[in-house]
Amino acid sequence: MECTLTVLCENSVAFPHGLIGEHGWAVHVDNGTHRLLLDTGQGLGLVNNSRVMGVDLSRLDAIVISHGHYDHTSGLPEALVACGGTDVYIHPDAFVDRYWCKDGECREIGIRYKQGYLESLGARFKPVVRFTEIFPRMYLTGEVPRVSDFEPPDRTMRLPADDGSWQQDALKDDLSLIVDTDRGLTVVLGCAHVGLINILNHVAAHLPDRPIHMIIGGTHLGFADQRQFDATVAALDRFGIQELGASHCTGLANCARLQQKFGDRFFFAAAGTRWKC
Repeated sequence: MECTLTVLCENSVAFPHGLIGEHGWAVHVDNGTHRLLLDTGQGLGLVNNSRVMGVDLSRLDAIVISHGHYDHTSGLPEALVACGGTDVYIHPDAFVDRYWCKDGECREIGIRYKQGYLESLGARFKPVVRFTEIFPRMYLTGEVPRVSDFEPPDRTMRLPADDGSWQQDALKDDLSLIVDTDRGLTVVLGCAHVGLINILNHVAAHLPDRPIHMIIGGTHLGFADQRQFDATVAALDRFGIQELGASHCTGLANCARLQQKFGDRFFFAAAGTRWKC
């Protein structure tokens, strides 16, 4: 089985004719039998970029929400209208109130729309907590345990407590999509808030007989210190990753470092990127 990935929303664009870049992420996944949309960006470029790239959103079989941040979910209304309503796979925690806090400043970064409104547009929410096969040879990670000692929670991610204080957001809702292809597993990330290597270890534990061939999406390494970055690169070597398409929250500087390390195995997954997996 072969699969085609088309990046519809990302911070930058790779195709010069009419695409819109935005801080966000969305990728169309087509394995020849089922067509999924993982995330929806900020809602600024999804419909336009789908038209430019020849992706028919009306034919979606499902939408997957990797986690409940505005830059991955704000295009949900447009996607639902385009497809006439569909199943939306999502972790139950995705709708909690979320904030980014740094240097005394806090900004709301959660889902912009109420669940009821999205359901009125045709969303049929399907909660995912555990590793789940949603279609033949297509899986969602569910909650990923944090086991690596070099992938700490992002301290800027906060939840408001009832007493007015702030709590660490563990982002238990951080889901990734796995597509089993003839070349091995392709792991489609959202932001990898729970840690890229934690995710890969979780995938390997559930599909131990299948090599992980490709990774694409946000790695959250743009916020990593040197120790985490180096440990992540070393672990990627141990997994034998053959194709690494980093984007979004990886950061341009760390994308450049990954390209230097992985050479031809690396590509930058900007909006307009189309890749066979």
